[in-house]
Amino acid sequence: MKCLLITGASSGIGLRTAQRFVKEGYTVINLSRRRCPLDAVSQINCDLSIPGFLDAISAQLTPTLQSADQLVLIHNASRLMNDTAVETTSNSFREVLEVNLVAPNTLNYFSIPFMPAGSAILYVGSTLSEKAIRGSYSYVVTKHATIGMMRATCQDLAGRGVHTACICPGFTDTEMLRQHVPEEAMDGVRAISTYNRLIDPDEIAETLFWAANNPVINGSVIHANLGQVEN
Repeated sequence: MKCLLITGASSGIGLRTAQRFVKEGYTVINLSRRRCPLDAVSQINCDLSIPGFLDAISAQLTPTLQSADQLVLIHNASRLMNDTAVETTSNSFREVLEVNLVAPNTLNYFSIPFMPAGSAILYVGSTLSEKAIRGSYSYVVTKHATIGMMRATCQDLAGRGVHTACICPGFTDTEMLRQHVPEEAMDGVRAISTYNRLIDPDEIAETLFWAANNPVINGSVIHANLGQVEN
């Protein structure tokens, strides 16, 4: 049995990725507060921002993970705040850390013992994993750290036959993007891409599926952004 364990598959990139893996015959489990709308996906409701979230769901997860001949873990869920280094309190910062970094670590710690050779751990980064803009302080910091987590994971899994990579999408047409970017600013966002358009979530889903099945990219940061205009 091939299994995908993914976070945040209720919409956007996560939803399209779940759909892509279902198409290839994977058993797909989604971890999120909101339900994935695909009937073929098994939903386990949980809040990744709550420390100890895994305690309540580990018994549900274990039988499926034990049966997997290939286990793909995709850390897709993330929290984006419009915050700055000037105004962000440590308590607010910790809330973002829980979702963007602590939850992936928790799931890695739980899942790696179940991973046979041929499995993969993929991180969904961002164009802001290696750059910064104003007003996205905690997101920028945690997405930079995501690359560090991926690279450290790669080194620590050496010899196990389990590979990892960080896929960094550019501006993708998702619910989260439209929540944080006003419509009147969208033309400017599109112009950042050399194709002058937003990325379709299916394009990122396809990239994630390819990365899950190609261990040659172990430890890689993959920029899935259509090429960005450099100023």
